[in-house]
Amino acid sequence: MFDATRPNLPHRPGVGYKAQHFNDIMADAGPVGWLEIHAENYMGMGGRPLAQLRHLSEKFPFSVHGVGLSIGGEGPLDADHLARLKHLCDWLNPASFSEHLAWSTHDSAFLNDLLPLPYTQATVKRVADHIDQVQSTLGRQMLLENPSSYLAFEASDMSETDFLAEVVARTGCGLLLDVNNVFVSATNLGYSPQGYIDAYPLDHVGEIHLGGHDEDEDETGAPLLIDSHGAEVVDPVWALLDYTLAKTGPKPLLIEWDTDVPEWSVLADEAKRADAALNVVA
Repeated sequence: MFDATRPNLPHRPGVGYKAQHFNDIMADAGPVGWLEIHAENYMGMGGRPLAQLRHLSEKFPFSVHGVGLSIGGEGPLDADHLARLKHLCDWLNPASFSEHLAWSTHDSAFLNDLLPLPYTQATVKRVADHIDQVQSTLGRQMLLENPSSYLAFEASDMSETDFLAEVVARTGCGLLLDVNNVFVSATNLGYSPQGYIDAYPLDHVGEIHLGGHDEDEDETGAPLLIDSHGAEVVDPVWALLDYTLAKTGPKPLLIEWDTDVPEWSVLADEAKRADAALNVVA
C-alpha cells in the first residue's frame, strides 16, 4: 500500500532544475513555485549536486521525475535502481513522483530511450504490476506520464486514453499529462489533440507538463515532430494548454527544458507565461 495523503505540489508554475540556475533561483525565482529533478541525476551519495538540492528543498517543494525504471519493460524492475530511488525519495520527501509509460530495458541492457508500448490487456497487467511494486516500495503514489509517439502498434486493441484509465483503476496511481507530448503524438499519428484531451481521464491528473519540440518531416514529406525538450513552447501547445486548463482548472504546471538549456531569464519568461495561463482559470 502507499500513502495517498502526502502534500501536493502547489498549483503554480514549476521548472526543471538545472545546476547552472542555482544562484538565479535562490536570488529571485519569480513566479516559480516548485522544482523538478530527474531522479537518476541524484542517486549518488554526496557532493555539490546533493548539497544544492538539500538547500533548495528548504525553500521549494520538489517533484522527482524518473526516466529509467522501464515501467513497461517485459522483465522485472531493477531492484537496485528501485532501492536507490527509494533512498532519494525518503530523504528529499518530494511532493510528487512520476515516471513514463514506456520501456527502456531488454534483458540486462539499458537502451537509454523511452520506447512505446502496444495497448493491450497484457500490457495493462504488466504496467499495473510494476506500478504496484513502485508504489509499495516507495510508500507513495506514482504519476504516470503519457508518451510522445512516432508510430502506432497494429497489436493495440484500445486507445491510449483508455489504457491509462485502466491502469489508474487497477493501481490507484495518478497521471502526469504532458500537453506537448499530446501535440507531438497527434501531429505524428494524425488525430485531434483536443479530442485526445476530451477522452483523457482528467480527474486523475496531478501535474501538467509543457516543453519544446523540434520540427522535421518523414520520408513522404509529412510533418514529424520530435519531443526534444530543447526549445521554447510553441503557440499551438500553449493554446492546447488553455484548452486543457479550461477543463481541469489550475494544476501544478511544469516547464521542461533539458537540452540546449538557456539562461535563467529565458526559462523564467516561460514560467511567467505559464503563470498567466493558470491565472485565467484560477
